[in-house]
Amino acid sequence: MKITLIIIGVTLALIAIVFIYYGGLKKVTCRVEKQGGETLVYKQMTGDYAKSAKLMDEIYYSLIKDYGIETFKGFGIYYDNPKEIDKSKLRSEIGCIIEEKDSSKVAQLKEDLKIKTFPEKSYIIAEFASKGKLSIVFGLMKVYPAMDKFVKENGYKKEGAVMEIYDVPNKKIVYRKEIIE
Repeated sequence: MKITLIIIGVTLALIAIVFIYYGGLKKVTCRVEKQGGETLVYKQMTGDYAKSAKLMDEIYYSLIKDYGIETFKGFGIYYDNPKEIDKSKLRSEIGCIIEEKDSSKVAQLKEDLKIKTFPEKSYIIAEFASKGKLSIVFGLMKVYPAMDKFVKENGYKKEGAVMEIYDVPNKKIVYRKEIIE
């Protein structure tokens, strides 16, 4: 009986440590800020958002291998709310943000990769520390409810795409929600 209690105690302690480490207790604050202007290389995806990481990795490694372009920020632009739309119909754009120093190489990219400049305008912004794959899960659990509350409190419409930027050098995930008044 003692061993069972010790195992349960250690397990609960480990769960608590993981929860705290990955930001489970972090308070998320939202703000409106002008951002954008980045050059995006991406593919369109229809289907479960959980598959976006695999596509992002494919694009990242293709940019390195085929074009000598190393990127440090991945992104996903998610157009649909997975609570309202069937997983098979979810629309997104997944890819990498091109660094300024590599912008001259963008013209040589294949036709299967799309290129655009992300619009520079005001967005609802939230940030969450990135300490590994679990940070994405905790970010989803913490950031989206905070953004929904901010939208409601400030009289914005709940519709609008959300861009998640996985900023590797700065170890954070930046969430940008389109403002629709």
